[in-house]
Amino acid sequence: MVAITLPDGSVRRYDKPVTGADVAADIGPGLAKAALAVKINGDMKDLLLPITEDVRLAIVTKKDPDALELLRHDAAHVMAEAVQELYPGTQITFGPSIENGFYYDFARDHPFTLDDLPKIEAKMKEIVDRDEPIRREVWDRAQAIAHFKAQGEKYKAEHIETLPSDVEISVYKQGDKWLDLCLGPHLPSTGKLGKAFKLTKVAGAYWRGDSNNAMLTRIYGTAWADDKQLADYLTMLDEAEKRDHRRLGREMDLFHMQEEAQGAVFWHPKGWTIYRTLQNYIRRRLETAGYVEVNTPMLMDRVLWEKSGHWEKFHEHMFISGSEERTLAVKPMNCPGHVQIYNQGIKSYRDLPLRLAEFGSCHRNEPSGALHGLMRVRAFVQDDAHIFCTEAQVKTETKAFIDLLRTVYADLGFTDVSVKFSDRPAKRAGTDETWDRAEAALKDATDAAGLAWTLNPGEGAFYGPKLEFVLRDAIGRDWQCGTLQADFVLPERLDANYIGEDGAKHRPVMLHRAIFGSLERFIGMLIENYAGKFPLWLTPLQAVVCTITEEANDYAEEVAATLRANGIRVETDLRNEKINYKVREHSLAKVPVLVVVGKKEAEGRSVALRRLGGANQEVLALDEATDRLAKEAAVPGA
Repeated sequence: MVAITLPDGSVRRYDKPVTGADVAADIGPGLAKAALAVKINGDMKDLLLPITEDVRLAIVTKKDPDALELLRHDAAHVMAEAVQELYPGTQITFGPSIENGFYYDFARDHPFTLDDLPKIEAKMKEIVDRDEPIRREVWDRAQAIAHFKAQGEKYKAEHIETLPSDVEISVYKQGDKWLDLCLGPHLPSTGKLGKAFKLTKVAGAYWRGDSNNAMLTRIYGTAWADDKQLADYLTMLDEAEKRDHRRLGREMDLFHMQEEAQGAVFWHPKGWTIYRTLQNYIRRRLETAGYVEVNTPMLMDRVLWEKSGHWEKFHEHMFISGSEERTLAVKPMNCPGHVQIYNQGIKSYRDLPLRLAEFGSCHRNEPSGALHGLMRVRAFVQDDAHIFCTEAQVKTETKAFIDLLRTVYADLGFTDVSVKFSDRPAKRAGTDETWDRAEAALKDATDAAGLAWTLNPGEGAFYGPKLEFVLRDAIGRDWQCGTLQADFVLPERLDANYIGEDGAKHRPVMLHRAIFGSLERFIGMLIENYAGKFPLWLTPLQAVVCTITEEANDYAEEVAATLRANGIRVETDLRNEKINYKVREHSLAKVPVLVVVGKKEAEGRSVALRRLGGANQEVLALDEATDRLAKEAAVPGA
């Protein structure tokens, strides 16, 4: 007898082994048709897997969020079958689902190009129409190796040979001929995939990610539950392309990057204005919140990084130098330096919490292939801070930080903020007992702050659990920005202590926290969120005074001087060009306010304000326009 407990709590009993397909059919024909897979005791499994014992079971359909990963994995397999039908002799390697889509890496003498994608996509739809059954088989290891070698699939054979001996070798067949090595689960047939997919791009990828290995061709695609979801996503991609911060950075003359300084930014005057404005804003917010700003060395001896644990856990990402037979590292983070400041002099419980902030210039040796504009760099500045506090103060300090973070994000236009709780990773420092205390303290503090969170298992820092704050931008993309990490490890390793009320030495808790993360990445995200049309206070050039006639030149200079005196970043455009030409040019440059003056305005000491994206203009007295713009351009909290 097999007892199947369904999500509503009802129990169905069967006198012999049963499959998810059987249970779905038992419930009703509609569910049987819609069923894609099952969740058995919370784990996704094949719909046709025999169930021989009592379980909790849920039928997965396209309406379930979990179904997307399954659909994308199957889309990768269907793409691989399509490629091998179209281009015999092509070898397949790995083809996982990823966020918003899937990819597959192929080995072929002639790499694929974008021109090949429509043909592959058409073949994929043909395979979906064939509705090929998908079935799992378990093979003997030697049998699997021999099969793939005989098929000329050396990469698959090599992969099997490197798997641990206790790993079960499973393959999935699509129809009568095509198969792939895979753990699954998969759909019951290719027809269940539907046609809400699109191949999107082609890239190079090394076998196993090692630059010493052969270069493969990676084809990316996206897959969704229905055509509307696919259309919405493709629209978002199109909008994201228009908002690409690298393109806008060039068009708006904000920054550039070049080969001679990989992963580092050359900030131009306008871009640096945004940078300084943002930095000065958060500096004021931190001062008001009781932080004190410090600065620590860029180069520090290997000995300190060994004591902190970073050398063991992080040294492959550090830039190393040397002097007088000493090994030095360019700091990838600021925390060990802040402990050195904390350790100067005796600290009492009365001195805590101590909040040390730094706009720390850090460097990390990221692979060149992973670099991406401002979003992934080697040289960056963090809005970093470390709060040294007692264990009893963790809750109040966490709540205060969350309140600060929320208001900062709101000032920048972000109100949709989600939170992930990342617990202990496999590679970590400290004992399990220490991690138990740290995780419990951070969870209690987060709950006390009234913050809902989802678990992000195994993604904590090597020294402690963390909260990750994720912003949703104007076109629905998520960006992980702020973090808060509870660290019971580093104070122990670097011998930080304070004298408690009992007169004895105690270890402080170290809360690592950032709101922006890195200024470079955050500015890149802001550029894309606003499509270059920043809030007035953050815009590098807030207004341009444009003349209609040369007779207004002197008045235009006076207007600009008045605006400048009231804190407006302003330029003049006195060129002998038609006003419509000037308006069009400055609109393309995303100048938010055009202050238009002619003979009439000069005589009446007025101005005509034209807003970016607006078709009309508003005529105001100069003093009224100045007051209005000054208020609009005021930095939040200033």
